[in-house]
Amino acid sequence: MCSPRIFEVNWAALILGKSTVVFLPVTKLMDGGCSNVFPTQPTCLDRYPEHPAVIVHLLLGQPQASAYITRTQIERPSWIPTMIESDRELSAMVQELWDNDINRLRPGTDYRISLQGKAGNLSLMNDGNDAAGLPLFTYVDESIFKKETFLAFISLLDNYESDTGEPEVVTPEEEAENHKFLDSMVKTPAMKIVHKYLVAKNLSPEDMTKFKEQLYRIWFELYARRGSSKPDSSGFEHVFVGETRGGRTVIGFHNWIQLYLQEKLGHIDYKGYSVNANSPQPDENKHILALQFSWKNGIKPKGSIFIGVSPEFEFALYTLCFLTSPNERVRVSFSLYDVEIVCHHYNQKHIGTTYPVLVRYQNDEKKIHS
Repeated sequence: MCSPRIFEVNWAALILGKSTVVFLPVTKLMDGGCSNVFPTQPTCLDRYPEHPAVIVHLLLGQPQASAYITRTQIERPSWIPTMIESDRELSAMVQELWDNDINRLRPGTDYRISLQGKAGNLSLMNDGNDAAGLPLFTYVDESIFKKETFLAFISLLDNYESDTGEPEVVTPEEEAENHKFLDSMVKTPAMKIVHKYLVAKNLSPEDMTKFKEQLYRIWFELYARRGSSKPDSSGFEHVFVGETRGGRTVIGFHNWIQLYLQEKLGHIDYKGYSVNANSPQPDENKHILALQFSWKNGIKPKGSIFIGVSPEFEFALYTLCFLTSPNERVRVSFSLYDVEIVCHHYNQKHIGTTYPVLVRYQNDEKKIHS
């Protein structure tokens, strides 16, 4: 009779078959030893890409799978990106973007949210798990949506098939809307700051036409996500619009404007905020929130979003992180926030996903509602 063991680790290296090696960030590995099921392909990363901790059940003794465990502090392979302390240069850039986000909404004044309860386990998706009987947004001053960047952004939200596996067809009208959106972006203070910085680092062309071509490739060029043989996704769709997989799982969807508009239409059921032992308590007067919700009959077990920021701030921030950081997580400090920006590359040419993860609030009493 085998006995279960629990390993406290930071990284687990799973060797599946003879050649596939997958590194998963974990807090616990539970080895039941007696179970009859072992994942034969690395599905965990795709199913739960945004969970800070993944519980993986390992089976020892099965011929098709073996496993070993390494501790981060002892024997992390050199090619695994290390979680670095706050990047000072990048933090200064993000602070400049924040200071120049002239279209940011003020919490409690331009918009109000209702956090309600802490969300439970959504694996069964029933009403008993709903910790929020009311919508997340109780008020948004929609006059902001008349501004150029908001108008251009919102015009793109209905251009996509949400289900992965359904090939995207970009019409001439939609392509024109994409270019109009980029035109509105590059005129903003935030994107001008980012462009100047990227040019200085030889990461972007100085010519504006070529820079917009680079942005189009990163954000709008289509590619095939896992399980699809045809182009069915883009960085913009995944991050700002949201997608569904198999009709039951929501992936991406990291934008507050889309969340508000979909909730207003009755397509979003907010389930409550998400928090764990290592994360700070959410605050209705802050601009970052981890949450759970359902959309189009699919479940988003845990998502993380900025709230109240402008489209140009997020677009500039994520473009900056994509082009400057080889790591898929970069830590920045700005205003009241110490944040990890997750930015997964797809084939090193496109954004796979990107979103903020709040690490902590900075103690600075001089900054209020920032």
